[in-house]
Amino acid sequence: APGMQQPLPPYEVLPAEVSMEELPRSTTVLLEEPPVPPRDHLVWSIFTTLYGNFCCLGLLALVFAVKSRDRKVLGDYSGARSYGSTAKYLNITAWVINIIIVIIVVTVIALITAGVISSINN
Repeated sequence: APGMQQPLPPYEVLPAEVSMEELPRSTTVLLEEPPVPPRDHLVWSIFTTLYGNFCCLGLLALVFAVKSRDRKVLGDYSGARSYGSTAKYLNITAWVINIIIVIIVVTVIALITAGVISSINN
């Protein structure tokens, strides 16, 4: 039908007098940063295992840290992030429990010492 217009193309049409060879050429290169590998907390887990292994939480943290390192080597960053996060929270829990135990022991020793000292003076 003569009344219908053709739809416009999704790009700008070059005028007839301009040829492609005369236009400047450009190339766009997208540089993508490689993803930052997640932390596996392996060294922290080793120290927790050696010095703060309450209820084997340090050993469990070490197991998850090694799993995280394995996932990272395979390129599975989401799995590595998950295992590393678990190792981190196990380390934190183990150290908090150890600090509480040390505070309780020091308090009990201080109270016993104070009691012994006060009973000697009487």
